[in-house]
Order: sequence, then C-alpha cells, then structure tokens
Amino acid sequence: MRILLLCSSFNGLTQRAWLELRRAGHDVSVELAISERAMVEAAELVKPDLVICPFLKERVPEALWRGHRTVIIHPGPPGDRGPSSLDWAIAEGEREWGVTALQAVEEMDAGPIWGWRTFPMPSEPPRKSALYNGPVADAAVELVAEVAGKAADPLFAPVPLDYRSPEVTGRLRRPMRHADREFSWEQPAEEIVRLVRAADGAPGGRARLCELPVRVFDVHRGPDLAGAPGAVAARREGAVLVHTGQGTVWVGHLRLEAGPETQAGSQVSGVKLPATMVLGERLAGVGERAGYSEITYERGEEVGVVSFDFYNGAMSTDQCRRLAAALRYAAAQDTRVLVVRGGEVFSNGIHLNVIEAARHPELEAWMNINAINAVCREIVACTSQLVVTSIAGNAGAGGVMMGLGADRVIVREPVVLNPHYRTMGLFGSEFWTYVLPRRVGAQAAAELTGRALPVGAAEAVELGLADRVAGGSRQEFERRVVDFAHRLAQDPSYEALLAARRQAREADERRKPLDAYRAEELAEMSRDMFDDRNGFRQARRAFVGKARAQATPPHLAGHRELSGASGPAVPAASHM
Repeated sequence: MRILLLCSSFNGLTQRAWLELRRAGHDVSVELAISERAMVEAAELVKPDLVICPFLKERVPEALWRGHRTVIIHPGPPGDRGPSSLDWAIAEGEREWGVTALQAVEEMDAGPIWGWRTFPMPSEPPRKSALYNGPVADAAVELVAEVAGKAADPLFAPVPLDYRSPEVTGRLRRPMRHADREFSWEQPAEEIVRLVRAADGAPGGRARLCELPVRVFDVHRGPDLAGAPGAVAARREGAVLVHTGQGTVWVGHLRLEAGPETQAGSQVSGVKLPATMVLGERLAGVGERAGYSEITYERGEEVGVVSFDFYNGAMSTDQCRRLAAALRYAAAQDTRVLVVRGGEVFSNGIHLNVIEAARHPELEAWMNINAINAVCREIVACTSQLVVTSIAGNAGAGGVMMGLGADRVIVREPVVLNPHYRTMGLFGSEFWTYVLPRRVGAQAAAELTGRALPVGAAEAVELGLADRVAGGSRQEFERRVVDFAHRLAQDPSYEALLAARRQAREADERRKPLDAYRAEELAEMSRDMFDDRNGFRQARRAFVGKARAQATPPHLAGHRELSGASGPAVPAASHM
C-alpha cells in the first residue's frame, strides 16, 4: 500500500515504524505536522491508501481524516485519552499499561479502535523516555504492522470505543500541569524518584536546589544518609547527591529556569546539563563520594566488559576522556575478549547541550570531537584481545562509528542506527572514513552518510554494518552478548582470529595511518565548527532549544517524492 506517516518529529518510534513498513514492501512517505495546511497538502500529493500517525501531538485536520483513513497510535490502553498518558501511568504507579491504534475523528483519542497491546509496567518507576522508547515503542511498531494488514482487508471495520466493554480499561485524563510536577526535598526519596521519572526527559520535575529554580532529570536512589532536605551531600561525575525527607537521591541533570536568582545572560540557563555544570560555584566545598558511576569495568577470567551509560547517549569531553581511560585499562588486562557495552541509548556522539552552554561553544566542540576520537582509537587500535560491541539501544552519528571499530558488532532487534552527520551540518570524525567503508564498502558508505536515513538492525546486518542481531529485553540481550564473548574466547581458532586482527591493523596502518584519517576528518570538521560552512551553529541551537521544524527536512521530503522506489521486502537477518 501507499502509506503516509504523519508525525510531529521523525523520532525513534517514527523511524522504527518507517523501517518496519518499508521492509514489509509498503510505499512509505513521511510528513512533519508543521501546520494543518501542510498535512492536508501532503495527503493530496501522496494520495495514500492509509495515514498512520505514530507520534503526533497536533490535532488531525478534519479535511484529512474525512478524506483518508487516518490511524493514531496512542500510548495508552483502550479508552485512555489525553496528552499526558505516560506521565500519569508512572506517577500513579500503574501495574499494566498499553498502546492503542484508533481512527482519527473529531474528538481526540475517541475514535474506533483498530487494535491494542498491553504490557506489564516495570516494578521500579521507569523514566518516561525509557518507557516510551522501550515497551511503548515495541508495542506501537507491532500495532503499525497490524494496522497496515487490517487496512488491506476490505472486510475489516474498527470497533467503536465503548466504556462498557471490559477490554476498555482507560479513561480520560487531564493534561499534567506544572503544579503536578513540583516536589519538595522534604518528600521521601521514593516519591521524588517517581515524580521526576514521570517527567523525564521532558519537562522534568520542578524544585529549588541551592536556592535556584530548576527542572530535575536523571534521578537515582542514593544511600540512607542523615542531612537537611535539599542540601547537597556530595558530587560525582557530573551528578550531585541530595538529601531528602527520607534518604538521598543522585541527580544527574538539571535545567536552570528563568527567575530573579538566575544570572542575566547565563550560558546554562534553559539548557539541560549535568547537575554540577548548572550549580557551578554553589558546590564549592562539596566533596566526591562513590556510589554513582556512568562507567564500570567487570573483569572475568577470559572476558572483560566496559559498560557506559550516558544520559540520552550524549558524550561530553569529560565523559569521553573517562571512557577512553577505562578502555585503555581494560585493553591492558590479560583477558581474551573485550566487550564494549552501551546503555539505554548506546551513543549519539558529541554532547551538543554542553557545547552550546560553553563560554566558547566552537572551542568546546573541537575539544569534544578530539576526546571522542580518542575513545574510538582505543577500540580500533586494540590488538591485545578481540573486541565486541554490544549495542542494545539506538545510536547516531559518531556513536555508530564508535561501535564499528570492533571485530564483532552485535545489535538488539529494536535498535535504529543513524550512521550520518549531514543533518547537523558536520562532515563527521570518529575515524568514520576508515571504519565505515571497511565494513560496507566506499559506495554504501557514501550512500549511508549522504541519504541521512535510519537503518534497522536487520538491514544493518545485511549491509555489513553489524554482524549479528539478538532479541529479548536489554538484560537478556546483554547476557547473550557476554555468552557470545565467552564462546569467542574459547574458540579453537581464537589465536588465529587475534593474529588476523593484528595483521589487518598493521597492513591498514602501513597503507594509511589512523592519524591520517583523523587529520583529514578534523580538517573538514574545523571548517564546519569554526567557519560554520554547513550551518552547524544553527542546527545545534535548534536541537538544544527543541526548535519546532519549519518544514519537513529535505532528506525526508526528497525521499517522499521518490517514494515509489522503495523496492520489495527483503528477508530478515539471521539471529543469535
């Protein structure tokens, strides 16, 4: 079928829906819902058999839903209505939640139902963004495929919403207001964690910290320590440990809100940043304390695992330096296989928020790209053991390239990779001109970076970007990767594999040293960062400021115009 995806942004869920439908052989177009006129005109241009809205904040124009079958993917169980569904589900401790596909009608979220999925909520309050990108996205992608199948059936008719039905468990919920997100440090740590996670990653919990009005993000339970609620007890790797009415919480990120206490023209105002960067001099005299770490190393007899989990996958200069040091240490151990394991988001490359908030953003960007290059070099140049990258979460730009330096790249089924830099106005670094063509060939590398479109896990294996796909939850996936690493360490051909890695690295180095790739890439990046030849400054500010798109980006709009060339479905990749 010809399907139009109508969305508020081409986010991870929309990308997964786009990939799923294209692999099923559908002709898929994308349009951002920038205005009612744009939505209607897109439908007139595409003439779709079906319109699907995987992520849509705006109301569907009447002219659109009356003229075309339009299905909304709503992040709540049947009967749930309102724009704050996930916020309320987390805040109220729901045990089960769901996703519903419903037809657009005049009243929002009240149309007839095409299908639904339910799933158990985690026992510990999840971050809203983690819930959305995990169980919600998984269920939504299944529903998108189901909707496309039902739309092709002339006998199918959606079921009207009926609150008398036992399957309709939801209800209309009002939008969550600012007051609903406010908390006091006098509250117990458990309450604060739940409330903040219900608002993470946007708009965050509201509180005052060190006499500043802030939005609070990225919180974790801390140790039970005595202290005045709201007092900062310690700091560690950008986070601060704050006393509450009962227990403590680690606060990883803050956003300074405008107020009389906010210094006029402050670089950090309005930008979500590591907590220590926002609080600055107010932390004078606050000491370091163990118990919070973004990077860990677990050493077994044969396998060592370096794990890193950076908030939203952004890697600042400081984080890159710490990760490079951890990789250097791990590579020096006498283990046989090194697993490099990312977190909820594997990596999205350099930290644009920290760069934007720096006194000299271009200089910070330069330092950041050099620091992440050092991380990538540790992976590429490790010849003392075989290296496996474990990609359980999405990755973009330099984060993709960082993972490609390993001997084996293993991705989890739902993962979406964006192996390109163009949309941010950058040429790119992280040795991508070496690792990407080495895996997929020069022509495919040029297409991937030039088209700037997402790649699913199965397609990544078919292209050669990755070696294997594994399913299961994130924990199950990580266990499978470690099991694979142990099998690799015990493989009778291990020594031959390691010798081949060394020989290949030596041959590549003679042909063209890594320093030459680095120098060529940085020469291009210096023009992007300091001369701003491709709009990096504006793209960065728009990203940090969450600026609303003024038009569907050219790489998506151009693909829509060529949408008839999507080709037939391709077979799924082999699994672990």
